Amino acid sequence: MEKNASSKLIEDQATILVASDNSSDAVLVKDLLTPEFDQVFISINQDKAAEDFESRAPNVLVLAFNALEKSERYYLGLYRQSEKIHAQPHRTLILCKKEEVNGAYQACRKGHFDDYILFWPMTNDAPRLLMSVHHALRDLAADRNRGPSANEFAAQARRLGKLGSMLDRQVASGNEQIEIVNRAMKQAEQDISATLDEFSGELAKREFLKNPGFENVEKLELEIEELSQGDVKRYFRVAAESLSPFTQWADELRKECAPYIESAHILNEMADRIRPVILIVDDDEFQCKTLNRLLAAENYHLVFATSGIEALNLLRKMQPDLILMDFMMPDLNGIETTLRLKAIPQFAKVPVIMITGNSEGTTVRDSLKAGAVNFVVKPFDRVTLVAKVAHALRD
Repeated sequence: MEKNASSKLIEDQATILVASDNSSDAVLVKDLLTPEFDQVFISINQDKAAEDFESRAPNVLVLAFNALEKSERYYLGLYRQSEKIHAQPHRTLILCKKEEVNGAYQACRKGHFDDYILFWPMTNDAPRLLMSVHHALRDLAADRNRGPSANEFAAQARRLGKLGSMLDRQVASGNEQIEIVNRAMKQAEQDISATLDEFSGELAKREFLKNPGFENVEKLELEIEELSQGDVKRYFRVAAESLSPFTQWADELRKECAPYIESAHILNEMADRIRPVILIVDDDEFQCKTLNRLLAAENYHLVFATSGIEALNLLRKMQPDLILMDFMMPDLNGIETTLRLKAIPQFAKVPVIMITGNSEGTTVRDSLKAGAVNFVVKPFDRVTLVAKVAHALRD
């Protein structure tokens, strides 16, 4: 019931932006949507595409261009011009012609768009557009209501496991340090007592002590003995007793933390059974197959995107643990895509390893400046690749 209410609320408050290069087409689409949606806006000025999107912050973007190629060019330009599109939860629908259905399907399947509607020329199924918008909005509502993924839980469990291990080490180290201090104090007590005994013995051997003025040798020896057996031991006993609360505190802390540390270890073991998700962004099918083969033996779940736009669209629906990003891509290159995803708080800490065909200083410098944590050079060396992936996931 709560989920349906949330979905209904989003549909009632939805903002829809219709983008086109033809004002008549845009108005036509708006008129079809207006009976069921209150906030429907039009964007027909290509120069203000990013401005219109950012000001309206649409939940659904309808690309009402009469050619698929125009829709693709518009959306690519929008991603390049807008610094907020990747952070605005939305779904993108494209209107297409009959001869473009297969191309529209492939574009949606790759994740460039979310859905397509056969629209040009007008058919008898005009409600299909309305239904697609409703589906898009319900999909958005489902994303909002969806809890953390297993991999998100696993990532936190791994951190908790590290915290448990660290706490365990620190408690053990504290006990060890207290024991070292106790041993040092006992040894110091024995050394001082021995030194005083030795000094007392030496006094008795000194002939000058028998001269006038040293009549109280026996009294001096007695005082030294009392100092050795009484005051010194008392001082060290007081010092030792002052450490007792710390020892007791450390023991109590260990006992109280033991079940939680054990739970952290169990969570960490459970997290290790969940495969880390690695998003591979590369437009080269051969390179994707190569990476798939090289990482096949590792315990990773691999997801592929063939472009920067597709990757950013996927990130609206998933949370990877690591991204392998190709440096050169035809739409948004690796640097642009990395900068965009790093600007999203949710993905700012997701490590990115740049894939490049060379290790020139400018390439490496630009990659690191954009936010990449490392880079791998093609052709791939499996040992190096696996090591860098493991290191990035571990950090």
